[in-house]
Amino acid sequence: MAPAGNWTMLRAAVKNGADAVYFGIGKLNMRAKAENFTIDELSEINQFCIENNVLPFLVVNTIIRGEKISDVDVILLAAKDAGIKKIICWDFAVIEKCKELGLEFCISTQASIANVSAAKFYQSLGASRVVLARECSLEEISEIKKNIDIEVEAFIHGAMCVAVSGRCFLSHEMFGRSANEGECLQTCRREFEIYDKRMNQSYLVGEDYVLSAKDLSTIDFIDKLIEAGIDSFKIEGRKRSPEYVAKSVSVYRKAIDAYFDGTLTEDLKKYFNQELSTVYNRGFSSGFYNYDPSTNEFTGAEGNVSTIKKEYVGKVINYYTNSKIVYVELESGQVSVGDKILIMGKTSGVIELELRKIIVEENEVSSVSKGERFTTECDEKVRPRDRVFILKDISDQKSKI
Repeated sequence: MAPAGNWTMLRAAVKNGADAVYFGIGKLNMRAKAENFTIDELSEINQFCIENNVLPFLVVNTIIRGEKISDVDVILLAAKDAGIKKIICWDFAVIEKCKELGLEFCISTQASIANVSAAKFYQSLGASRVVLARECSLEEISEIKKNIDIEVEAFIHGAMCVAVSGRCFLSHEMFGRSANEGECLQTCRREFEIYDKRMNQSYLVGEDYVLSAKDLSTIDFIDKLIEAGIDSFKIEGRKRSPEYVAKSVSVYRKAIDAYFDGTLTEDLKKYFNQELSTVYNRGFSSGFYNYDPSTNEFTGAEGNVSTIKKEYVGKVINYYTNSKIVYVELESGQVSVGDKILIMGKTSGVIELELRKIIVEENEVSSVSKGERFTTECDEKVRPRDRVFILKDISDQKSKI
């Protein structure tokens, strides 16, 4: 189950092996302030997913205030008309409307389901799936799965919140922006200062970031999660970049396939960890799956600690399908043979390639700079105006911080 905030992310998820995607449409979802789709795009999304044998899940998982009931009606009616059959929710107003319209509903992690009784209660209401609380251990998940007859979904990768199942009031208290209505400003991620009134002394808490948890990563024990019988593995990240979606989906797809092929070794897991560290992350944690209170689960930096960063360098001018050649205009910086680049677009998704050759006016060159145009090989079709980025290894800089 992969996150999608726009068409580039959606196509990246599908191209890299997602079986299902989840998305919001701007209202009543926990990433309301992220980039979202519109109601008018629901039919197109559904058709795209059908063509690619991918299940689409519409997220309507915020708390629902009384004045928002009419929005629930509009959104769910539009979803039904568009052919979207699966809704992720937890508010009883949404559940009631889903039942009225005959829509399949899955219970969001916001419901904090962490035991068999709670899961069975939602099952009795007609839920087809429960997304378990982020606080569940692997042992608890196994026990729940053994004792219910509906699907179980659990998060396996991405951001974690310091609050219980993400129900935080810090953003609302400080800025009037409710996390429970999808408007979290992630205030907790910042560097904080504490003040000792008696000593009239201030201290920075920037080394530990005690309100900012590391990202969840389960690649080291993905085999145990598979063996626990979890039906759906969910990747968090609708506020993150398309390349994050492409990389995380690709890595977990390969890991799951390797498990069933009998080729998932510890060395392969180490390689997968290195790949995951190249895109946005705040450091990795096993979360609550094997929770050990003695370990430090807080990030050591305010933001991104990935080992790779991308820089915009230009745009696609044309793509020649027969020869599989892309024509690029460099608008910034420099690229050289051996560099890795990303090409990203609404229709193309995310394509990563290494520059094996750079051709300028039929001559092979070692590098090109701002203002120049060049061609290079590209096996996947891209489109004019797709953006081009160079990928730069910054792991050495990170190690010096």
